[in-house]
Amino acid sequence: MPRTFKNLREFISFLEERGHLRRITAEVDPVLEIAEITDRVSKAYGPALLFENVKGSSFPVVTNLFGSYERTAWALGRDSFDEIEHLIPHALPSVPSSLREAFAALAQLASLRKVKPRVVRRAPVQEVIHTDDADLSSLPVLKCWPKDAGRFITLPLVITKDPESGTQNIGMYRMQVFDGRTTGMHWHIHHDGAQNFMASNPDEPFPVAVALGGEPALTYAATAPLPRNIDETLLASFLNNAPVELVKAVTVDLLVPANAEFVIEGYVQHGELRREGPFGDHTGYYSLADDYPVFHVTAITHRADAIYPATIVGKPPMEDCYLGKATERFFLPIVKQVLPEVIDIDLPLEGVFHNCAIVSIKKTYPRQAQKVMSALWSLGQMMFSKFIVVVDDTVNVHDYSTVAWKVFNNVDPKRDILITEGPLDVLDHSAPQPYFGHKMGIDATRKWKEEGHPREWPDDIEMSEDIKRLVTERWKEYGID
Repeated sequence: MPRTFKNLREFISFLEERGHLRRITAEVDPVLEIAEITDRVSKAYGPALLFENVKGSSFPVVTNLFGSYERTAWALGRDSFDEIEHLIPHALPSVPSSLREAFAALAQLASLRKVKPRVVRRAPVQEVIHTDDADLSSLPVLKCWPKDAGRFITLPLVITKDPESGTQNIGMYRMQVFDGRTTGMHWHIHHDGAQNFMASNPDEPFPVAVALGGEPALTYAATAPLPRNIDETLLASFLNNAPVELVKAVTVDLLVPANAEFVIEGYVQHGELRREGPFGDHTGYYSLADDYPVFHVTAITHRADAIYPATIVGKPPMEDCYLGKATERFFLPIVKQVLPEVIDIDLPLEGVFHNCAIVSIKKTYPRQAQKVMSALWSLGQMMFSKFIVVVDDTVNVHDYSTVAWKVFNNVDPKRDILITEGPLDVLDHSAPQPYFGHKMGIDATRKWKEEGHPREWPDDIEMSEDIKRLVTERWKEYGID
């Protein structure tokens, strides 16, 4: 049965009950110190951290909430990470052939189950309201790495509205705090938030709201690569098996999460840019400084006893890796429906989810691996994949040693490597120019004569099954253990 967390504090209590949260009562500095503590704990696969005494702020800070497979599964209302892959197949009568079809079906299902998002009049997040006196310096915003340009809001749910359809979108884009009333808005041109902004009236301020905290499933939904004009609150309501509650913002025409800890309201003005960055990013490198829109604060609302959520990103593995792995599992059934030959996919943590994909396929015709590469590069954010490695269905894509063995031994570089060009993630610093560069597809499948390999292909070395069974049955007799 799905588990429901209505807000951040319910999730914190749940983690503490299971020994997955530690409270730190010693005073800590939001400038670098919290990040270093969190990084050490994250690298050691440790618990979520609640810093109760933060220098310069009356608000506690929580980090590493999603920093394990278990905690990410719990945040999505499930008992184990393995369940995530089966959410869509179990929920729908038939697996859809596209992301849009999937979420149209989920919307209908949400209506039947009465778990569509709903609007309320009163909200915990509006217990305290600051408008003229709104000041970002009251928040314990972190500086994470020494060369960061300043303090950054790292776990924001950035809410915008499509000016044509009226559908709201929630994305997660870092925000550098410039002063008490302005931040950067680091949305890339591919992001829905940026698309909504560019489609809006250039002569009018573009309203934006930024939520911090709320239902854990909503934080995940903000990171998920949903089709444009699919509201993330729908996915969060489905995952949470309960409606995400929304309330009208105080100063902008947007609906915001009623159960959030904080909401920062404001606007972005066309034509106004400011230098933002560098920032120690999830690639493990500093993303370079560039010009981005400026977000102006018109109000800050929050719970009376608000908790400030933050994430630290850097060299993997870190918290964002588990959110990315959840997306890998959640969307796999749809990829398999679009490409029936696909057996499994692995996005290695070291590839930070844009740079490498390992795919196993059931090969039934020559050069099928190249077809799969091209098809994957056409699927949503898979277009950013710089390397795609294709192996046979007998290979476990999560066993990197076996995958490397297949690549190093099965590949003829001239015949089996495909070099092409296309969109890349803007954070890919290896490309000579932003947003675009070269990609590589590697066909590590067993080769056929029809693929230009006239020689006999050798079999993998495997012991016979009867001997395996015999040795297993007699193992204790050998006295090896």
